[in-house]
Amino acid sequence: MMKKMLSLALTFAMAATLTACGSKAPETTAAPADTKAAGSSAEATTAAGGAAKDVQKIVDRGVLKVGCKSDIPKFSLQNTATGQYEGFEDDLAYEIAGSIFGCSAAEAKEKKLVEFQGVTAKTRGPLLENGEIDLVIATFTITPERKETYNFSTPYYTDAVGLLVNKDSGIKSIENLDGKIIGVAQSSTTKDGFKKYVDEKGLKVNPQFQEFDGYPALAQALATKQIDCFSVDRAILAGYVNDGNQILEDRFAEQDYGVAAAKDNTGLAEAVEKKVTSMLSDGSMKKLQDQWGLQ
Repeated sequence: MMKKMLSLALTFAMAATLTACGSKAPETTAAPADTKAAGSSAEATTAAGGAAKDVQKIVDRGVLKVGCKSDIPKFSLQNTATGQYEGFEDDLAYEIAGSIFGCSAAEAKEKKLVEFQGVTAKTRGPLLENGEIDLVIATFTITPERKETYNFSTPYYTDAVGLLVNKDSGIKSIENLDGKIIGVAQSSTTKDGFKKYVDEKGLKVNPQFQEFDGYPALAQALATKQIDCFSVDRAILAGYVNDGNQILEDRFAEQDYGVAAAKDNTGLAEAVEKKVTSMLSDGSMKKLQDQWGLQ
């Protein structure tokens, strides 16, 4: 009897150590409210309680495909010398990949388990919908309308829209923008947020809005004075501040960023939700934000 018990103990000990990166299926958890609306958890997981089919597809492929920004310093910026993506959201992608492949974020980065694809506010949704990418981690603001189309995680960062102007423009506040040209990113929520804010405050400010494809183009338009103001999330604006411009104190349209998965990928959404909420609760999300100098 003693030999039998010893044999069983050794068997369990060996099984516990055989968890190499890429061989361990992610644990399943109860789906958040939004993912439950997209489909039953029974459809998302196997009968044996193993990895969901959509997660297993990623494991079998050997890489997690993530849509990210390529032009936001500190959040996600493609290094022109190395081609690598560097920033808070890119590191978050490695954290999620690690939880999917059963390894640490550092190992996921070393083994290149994340395949990044640069996206814009205009392209990130379509790329997710057609299956070219698995997740969008790209300063994607959670809105009621977007939640009808995508599965969003619990917010991992909260920001507000700001206003970047040239120091020699004479513009000191939002009230000085009447009749001015405000540059915004294509498909962003900035224009609607601005209008709602001035209406709520009763301000008589009626600027013109001009859309641009990408933040570098907006920064260049401001520098060459094609526009009077560059408006987007304050965290994004912070990456484009220089000696000749400044961010005004005005802030509006506070918004939450979430990791987005396709509506049908409920198993993946569950895995992401578990990782994001875990990082928020244990302080590692804040530590990662501090590491990249985010306020």
